[in-house]
Amino acid sequence: MNIKSKRMLGFIVSLVLLMVLAACGGGGNGDADKAEGEKKAVAGEDDLVVKIGALWDITGGSGDTGTPYSEGQTAYFKHLQKDGGIDGVFIDHSGEDYGYEMSDAQRTYQSFRDRDNAVGILGWGTGDTEAMREQVAADEIPYISASYSEALNNPEENPYNFFIAASYSDQGRVVLDWIKENHEGDKPTFALVYGDNGFGRSPIEDIKTYSEEIGVEHVGDFIIELDATEAQSQMLNMQKKAPDYVIVQETWGATAVALREAQTLGIDSQFIGLNQAVGEGLIEQAGAEVTEGFIGTLTHALPYEDVEGMKEYKAYLESEGKSIEDINMQHVAGWVSGKVMAEGVRIAAENTDADEITGADLKAALETMGDFDLGGLAANVGFDEKDHAGTDEVRLGKVVDGKWEEFTDYISADK
Repeated sequence: MNIKSKRMLGFIVSLVLLMVLAACGGGGNGDADKAEGEKKAVAGEDDLVVKIGALWDITGGSGDTGTPYSEGQTAYFKHLQKDGGIDGVFIDHSGEDYGYEMSDAQRTYQSFRDRDNAVGILGWGTGDTEAMREQVAADEIPYISASYSEALNNPEENPYNFFIAASYSDQGRVVLDWIKENHEGDKPTFALVYGDNGFGRSPIEDIKTYSEEIGVEHVGDFIIELDATEAQSQMLNMQKKAPDYVIVQETWGATAVALREAQTLGIDSQFIGLNQAVGEGLIEQAGAEVTEGFIGTLTHALPYEDVEGMKEYKAYLESEGKSIEDINMQHVAGWVSGKVMAEGVRIAAENTDADEITGADLKAALETMGDFDLGGLAANVGFDEKDHAGTDEVRLGKVVDGKWEEFTDYISADK
């Protein structure tokens, strides 16, 4: 079926759906009225329809951060249509919860590919993203993941993988640079806390290698799984090592467990989280007292920051009866993922005279995205044919009086 036939079929289906909804609308209950007001936008008769699929973790081990990320991503595409969309293009975005299960990620990806003819995918986890990179390349479907694994950023090995924030490894290097520059006294020491999974392990060897290069001593690894509810034995063992600093590669739940155990044991190491450990959700889970003084890498803007990109974000939230109090940094990260993918689609539409956009067209468009300005919602993002890491810059922030505060500008490691 050619793209024009698909457009006509989509238009007919939309009309049928609208007639069915109208026929069912006579009940007059509040829920039906609400659903009517929240109907998904549909493509115009002449619009080029571009399907973008998304893999989310809502119910799995990283669902604590994955849920607001999925909500932010969905919010962006809804905002895009409210704001007029892309001229002549309709982005049909939808996502599915794969529960952080590798087999379900594979099934979901194949469904978007085969059922929906998706030309781009917004992914989530490290293990599944890395496992599917050869298939993604063979299928020629650009894959922008929320995994910032450095293993994904080499186009020679992974020509269709992209990510849009500093890699976990680069975040770790920035943290080590900060430790080296700010530590007082003897040679600084640090320990690592992470889960035994693809996400947890992703930056570990890079962090250790860089620590040797700059003279920060690694004294131990402590494994806490994402779904852990206690970690007393690990933290007792850490206490014996007495590291000056602890770098945490976890999501909110496991980080909260580690911080509570450390407080109970009186461990006075400075804990520093990479981005998935960071955000308002951590404070909500662990409490302001437990998180006070915790340092973390800020890959995206905090909702209450006065940056240019937050203006349209706030306007959208207000149109939905919400405010910045209803979102967190992971929500912002999801919003940004949608914004970058949409910009790639816009460039692809401008660059092709064909009546469809292919995955190869979208890849070529992304590779011309140089220094895309995100209005302070994140570091500017840019790709080219030789580099699919959008940026290596990140800020550092700290919990002060129960609230995150940044204390650096966007910086990169001195590598």
